This record gives sequence, structure tokens and C-alpha cells, in this order.
Amino acid sequence: MLRFLLIVLLTSAADYRGEIEKWRAAAEASLRSENGWLALAGLEWLQEGENRISMPEGAPDFGIFQLKGGKVTLLPPNAAPIEMTSDRSGKPTVIARDGYSVSIIERGKRIGVRIRNENSPALRQFGGMKWFPIAEKFRIEARWEAYREPKTIRIPNVLGDVGEEKSTGRAWFRIGDTTCSLEPVDQGGSLFFIFRDQTSGKETYGGGRFLYADPPKDGTVILDFNRAVNPPCAFTSFATCPLPPPQNRIEARIEAGEMAPPHH
Repeated sequence: MLRFLLIVLLTSAADYRGEIEKWRAAAEASLRSENGWLALAGLEWLQEGENRISMPEGAPDFGIFQLKGGKVTLLPPNAAPIEMTSDRSGKPTVIARDGYSVSIIERGKRIGVRIRNENSPALRQFGGMKWFPIAEKFRIEARWEAYREPKTIRIPNVLGDVGEEKSTGRAWFRIGDTTCSLEPVDQGGSLFFIFRDQTSGKETYGGGRFLYADPPKDGTVILDFNRAVNPPCAFTSFATCPLPPPQNRIEARIEAGEMAPPHH
């Protein structure tokens, strides 16, 4: 019986490790894709009226971006105007030419043009994501404290803005002798945690990390820090990442998940 239990435990551990390794490979493939963060090549904020933006060397001329009353119209050279929807719609308009593409993003009151280059130097030179060794102890069953009503929490970002998001509760857990808690943003089908810990700015990215979790079940939420990842700002200066709110700064070391990229 003891031998059988040992085999079961070893098989379970191997299955878990394989699952995390597969997930990490998919995360890196997404980062390396033509729509990944490494392909970002520019970001320019628009002013009311007509805007001619600075494109990377070798990029085609997409034309003039006209901002009027919160709406953007692209005026291409020698072609009909194109009304562009932003990422706020969930389905932004993407115009692609010669390996480059442009789309519109909205961040607070800002409206900007995001530029991608499927052959960007950052993409070509990327040496791969760095990870802590997989450790099952960092797959934590946290106690879920549900709020009676959704709570509005303030989330800062790298632009200096502070947004307001909804949170439906808080996850409580322990790291060693330290009692910790994290307050997520509720994203409907998942919980989105933005956090810092005592590895931030050392082994891990100084701007914190992201962790997604399934909704709580029976008063428990699974926090698998082996799946914690860097925000896009760890890889590009053209992203607009949220930052950890004060209540999500953990006074313990979470030696799990993604480590800082080599250039940080």
C-alpha cells in the first residue's frame, strides 16, 4: 500500500510539472508571436485634429490619424478614409502593411496609435523567458473572503493614471510564517491579481507580476504562483501596464513563476 501511494504521489507530481511546463511553453509562444508584446515598435498619443505620427525606420506611411470627438479616422495616402475602432471595443481595427500594423488604444482620457513590427529587433533578439524551478508548495489553496457587494479598488499604471476596477473579494494565505492577502480585479470568468513581493526588483521584475486564477469555489481560490508572469512593461517601453495597488504588496518572498528578463 505504501509503495502504491508513493507511485501515485510521484505520478501526480510529474503530471503537475508537465502541465506547468506545457503552460509556460504556450506563454512564451504567445509572447513571441506577431501579435505579442515583443512585436511592439511604437506608441504615440494623439491630439485633437490631424496627427502625423513618427514611424520606425523602414516602416510604410500609413497616413494621417484624425482625432475628432473621441473618434479616430485614418486618412491613408491615395485611399479612402478608414474609421478605426479602439481596443476598448474588444475588436480594434488593425491596419497591416509590409510587416507593420497600426491600431488604436484608449487609456483613461488618452487615445493613441500602437505600432507593431512582426520582425522587430526585440523579437529577433529575445533569449527566452526565465522561470523559478517549479515548486508545488507555491500552488496555494487560499481562503476566499467574499465581499457582500463588489468593491471599487484603485489601480495605478505606468502612465501615472489611476483607474477604478471592481473586486468581489480577497484571497488570504500564508507564505512561511507570513500571513498574506491579495485583492484581485474581477474579470468575469477569472480573477486578475497584480502583486509585488520581496523578490520584486531583485530576482523578479520591479514593476510587479500578474497572476490569473479561476473564480473561487466553496470558499477557496487556487493561487498557482508557478504561473505568475511579468507584465508587458518588462519587455517593452511601449506598453501601458497596471501596477500593484498598495494592498497587494506581499511581505514575503514568492520564489515561483517568471523571473526578471536578462536586461532588467
